[in-house]
Amino acid sequence: MDSARLNPASMYSAPDPASLTRLVHEFYADVRRDPLLAAVFGPRIGGDWDAHLDRMVAFWSDVMLGRSAGVPGFQGNVYGKHMTLEGVTPEHFRRWLNLFDATARRLFAPPVADELLVVAKRIAASLQYGFFGKVEVAGPDA
Repeated sequence: MDSARLNPASMYSAPDPASLTRLVHEFYADVRRDPLLAAVFGPRIGGDWDAHLDRMVAFWSDVMLGRSAGVPGFQGNVYGKHMTLEGVTPEHFRRWLNLFDATARRLFAPPVADELLVVAKRIAASLQYGFFGKVEVAGPDA
């Protein structure tokens, strides 16, 4: 068990640009280490992870804080970009959601982690409709 779990006072009690940056960087470090997810994202992103992380920080900041958060706003087509990925299965969503859940719960107080996961599940559901025509994976450990 990591120290953030043992010391709730060290957990973020609200999202802000710094905490969302940490979330994105730690989560995508886990994605890059995960053989299943790395096989899908690695070839697409290649060596341009810094730019991708910047975009994901902007995305999560927009979603959680709005555009006035002092982080450059996200511009892009999340759905369209993901629909071009090949070989995506329900297991990819399961793994993505489980990693995201673990990272959010490690860094944020439970109510904030819950809120982040609600958003992540909505994103995952939308993308699953695009890939499979239905939601195959509803949430972590599903």
